[in-house]
Amino acid sequence: MPAVAEPVALRWTPRLWGVLAVLCAVLFLDGLDVSMVGVALPSIGSELGLSTTSLQWIVNGYVLGYGGLLLLGGRTADLLGRRRVFLIALAVFTVASLVGGLVDDGGLLIATRFVKGLAAAFTAPTAMSILTTTFPEGPARNRALSIFTVFGASGYSSGLILGGVLTSLGWRWNFLVPVPLAIAALVGAFYLIARDKPAAHGGHDLLGAATLISGMLLAVYTVVSAPTRGWLDPLTVGMFVLAVALLAGFVLTENRVRHPLVRLGILRAGSIVRANASMIALMGSYVSFQFMMTIYLQDVLGWPPLRMAFALLPAGLIVAFGSPFVGRLIDRYGTGPLIVTAMVSLSLGYLWFLATAGTEPHYLFTVLPTMILLGGGFGFGFSSIMAQATDGIADNEQGLASGLVQSSGQVGTALVLAVVTALVSAGAGEATDFGSFHPGLNLVTGVAVAGLLLNVVPLVGRVRRARLA
Repeated sequence: MPAVAEPVALRWTPRLWGVLAVLCAVLFLDGLDVSMVGVALPSIGSELGLSTTSLQWIVNGYVLGYGGLLLLGGRTADLLGRRRVFLIALAVFTVASLVGGLVDDGGLLIATRFVKGLAAAFTAPTAMSILTTTFPEGPARNRALSIFTVFGASGYSSGLILGGVLTSLGWRWNFLVPVPLAIAALVGAFYLIARDKPAAHGGHDLLGAATLISGMLLAVYTVVSAPTRGWLDPLTVGMFVLAVALLAGFVLTENRVRHPLVRLGILRAGSIVRANASMIALMGSYVSFQFMMTIYLQDVLGWPPLRMAFALLPAGLIVAFGSPFVGRLIDRYGTGPLIVTAMVSLSLGYLWFLATAGTEPHYLFTVLPTMILLGGGFGFGFSSIMAQATDGIADNEQGLASGLVQSSGQVGTALVLAVVTALVSAGAGEATDFGSFHPGLNLVTGVAVAGLLLNVVPLVGRVRRARLA
């Protein structure tokens, strides 16, 4: 009887809050790791003697592992059991973080970052899968997703500030400080997350797994290394062609095997395809813009890391304080209108920056309003997109759906950021002014506007059909 079962499902017990706290802690660690390491890169390069080309792999090594295996990570959780995959991956993440803070060799540090990215490729979609299967679709899930988003934004924002403080003490603290929190999350997950059984069938698609892993890893590696090697370099083109061939082989395999690793029919729903494309626009533009601002404020204007972090902090604060209310808005208006609102806010933020920046952006007039608009866009968009990507999906495919949308965000971020880096680097030889960043800003703005159009057109169509009906 639905009328009786629903109140029970919506009652949040202390154990339920504990599960959500563990999942939020893991997402917080992901955000913390990305922003803290970014602030510490100059200090790492100075101590370990790494060139700029090598330094980028401390970030891109993580992206390579994370983006390359996200889709497999989500599906593995569905097939082998969410709790088991979550505990193993979180343990690997913790050990890799500890080792990263102790090594004295640049190559080993990059290797630990890659391993950490691999572990995050399993913890992130598995955490999302545990959340969506623990909280029923509707108000409870929307509320949980809103809280979940707060911790992701808080982790990124806290990492900017904490990274500036810890880097002044020594860059190794950026790797060591998260370890106790990761251990606490691991212990909490062991005692609080309910045991689940592996899937009764499926998971024997070895050829699909091999082509997916190799194709995704090669695709992400090609994208992040292309700006250094050259987009038209024969090796870049060859790796891209091979990556496409491997992924095409994966698609052919999934359409023929009895128990596919990834059921491609999940992409027949237009809302899921739009959610994945929207995540590319959201994450790709947002992360790339913050990357450019970090370079401009520190390298061009000479701001210290802590001052730079405070300059970008308003966006994270808006996400942190505004996201808890997004779940209620999703209940009332649905995901479509909120995603459109998010894309409008993002697009206006970038357009305002381009229109008012001039040759040297003024913080109060240009940077601050832009960060406020971007914070609103990310706050409305992330939770709404995640909800749209997992709505209506069966429990045994929640890991697949969440891994798919998060993989889209990571691969989209790598692609947009790689092109933005190439554009900024091409103009960096002209002068150390703001002009060299304009091509990258134009690209970021175009990506956000494309995401807006992608969601406006079907929404207008639905409104028109409703009026005719």
